Amino acid sequence: MKRPGRRLTEEEKAVWAQVARTVKPLVAPRKRVEPEAPAMPVPIAPPLPVKKVKGRIPPPLPPKVAAPKPRVEVPVNLDGSWEKRISKGTLLPDFSLDLHGSNLDQAYMRLMHGLVQAKAMGARVVLIVTGKARPVDAADRGSARGAIRAKIADWLAASDHASDIVAIRGAHRRHGGQGAIYVVLKKRR
Repeated sequence: MKRPGRRLTEEEKAVWAQVARTVKPLVAPRKRVEPEAPAMPVPIAPPLPVKKVKGRIPPPLPPKVAAPKPRVEVPVNLDGSWEKRISKGTLLPDFSLDLHGSNLDQAYMRLMHGLVQAKAMGARVVLIVTGKARPVDAADRGSARGAIRAKIADWLAASDHASDIVAIRGAHRRHGGQGAIYVVLKKRR
């Protein structure tokens, strides 16, 4: 774009050149950096031959990664006779475990040891008395009541015994009602 105006006269050009020689720049001028040439030329590999394939080309296979360990889910279904026996209160536990009066650490250890004993005895139904559930903070470490009941399902699902558990059900009133659960174990062969 051209600016409107006049051109400098020879006298004005001389004065401007004299002024320009006396001025010091605020920032040092940048040095122009020349790109360095590589010392040795890098050989370029010839392209790999490509096979012509008719039809659709499948996408590349994903890299092999170790599969995560499957989470053991506790099945929730029992046949009708089990459910009927639980609801009527005619189901008799083969082994009982009372966790009353324990803090969370003690209760966990007693639960794991008790399940080992029950499996060694060939028990099929384990009655675990936990106490009634009460609202409890997940970070509570045993100071509030009902903490054992709040944690027991997680303990069972994450334990080594999870693969041996067929079902977990609330106990009948005669065996503790809301303060107890039945753990049904797999039949031993």
